[in-house]
Amino acid sequence: MTVFRYSGRTKTGAQKKGTIDAPNKKVAIDKLRTQGINARDIQESNSILHKDIAFGTKVKHQDFVIYCRQYATLIRAGVSVVEATHILGEQTRSKPLKRALMQVEEDIRSGSSFSDASAKHPKVFPVLFINMMRAGEATGNIDDTLERLAGTLEKQYNIKKKIQSAMTYPAVLSVLTLVVGMFLMVFIVPTFMDAFKDMDLEMPLITIIVVGISDWLIEFWYIVILALLIVVVGFNFFYKNNKDFHYTVNVVLLRMPVFGQLLQKDVIARMTRTLATLFSSSVPILQALTIVEKVAGNPVIGKVVLEARDNLEKGGTLSEPLEKTWLFPPLVTQMTSIGERTGSLDYMLEKVADFYEDEVDRAVDTLKSLIEPLMIVVLALVVGVIVAAIFLPMFQLYENM
Repeated sequence: MTVFRYSGRTKTGAQKKGTIDAPNKKVAIDKLRTQGINARDIQESNSILHKDIAFGTKVKHQDFVIYCRQYATLIRAGVSVVEATHILGEQTRSKPLKRALMQVEEDIRSGSSFSDASAKHPKVFPVLFINMMRAGEATGNIDDTLERLAGTLEKQYNIKKKIQSAMTYPAVLSVLTLVVGMFLMVFIVPTFMDAFKDMDLEMPLITIIVVGISDWLIEFWYIVILALLIVVVGFNFFYKNNKDFHYTVNVVLLRMPVFGQLLQKDVIARMTRTLATLFSSSVPILQALTIVEKVAGNPVIGKVVLEARDNLEKGGTLSEPLEKTWLFPPLVTQMTSIGERTGSLDYMLEKVADFYEDEVDRAVDTLKSLIEPLMIVVLALVVGVIVAAIFLPMFQLYENM
């Protein structure tokens, strides 16, 4: 949103100066006119106090879901698309969404459809939203389409948060274990070893190993930090820029013994839920598969979806490519095949999504109950080994005395 300084006169002839928020000068003049002010001079403000400070261009998931719900309610209540866009643009707290909706409103007033206007803002409106809105405009069921989309986004968000919560605890505890271990090795172990130097003691093997690691860390600590930085930066670079590396990493993650099964259930739930939503909104199946490939968030499942689309173009079925890959269990392929034969593919995919979303919930709860004690044992083991390396020579000293 841009701030404009203006000067003009009211209907009574009184001079008026001030500022007004608007996406562009034309809208600002129209706003002033509705307030009874005839603008004589209007310019964009250059003051830093009037600059729209934003800390990102993406819309929070919660804000977008709320927007979809409110938009559906307004359309169902008989409010026009342009008025609904104006109302939601005025009241939303998300600055990126507010700016986008103001531009969308202007484009709609100029004759564009909502879907075409929103497509100009890909960072705000996802591909799934734009294509479902196109289908909703074609069928006249915009409100139902928005409700389905909001429900889909809510479920995907909830699953994402549950998986993140399952991953966060072991990640934090792993970092804590590393930090505590490094601290003991660099600061505590050398202090005790200096006290043992003047004593004629035969060090246990565990003490010799721990002291060797401690001495190496003290002397070459910069190599450890540099190596960690190289690994992290290099991994991020190749993961973002090398498609083969990106694909391989995701295959490895999906094949992991415990977390891999959780991630696999998550991507299956996301794919089937999105497909079911698109089919229910009357999006053509080939177009729906193209959209799913873009929004799947996983290159492994994206590749299978593209293969399924190619198979459909050649006259095959959706279930055939799914049966040939290790990624989809028999439940998914069988339900998909039944849905194709009976003409109820959207219903079957929705049931598959419900099943795997419940599976993710149960898997997350199970992982949390297992990971917490396991990570505590790992932390205790690391600290225990270091403490044992320190105190065993002390016990030997007491025996000699």
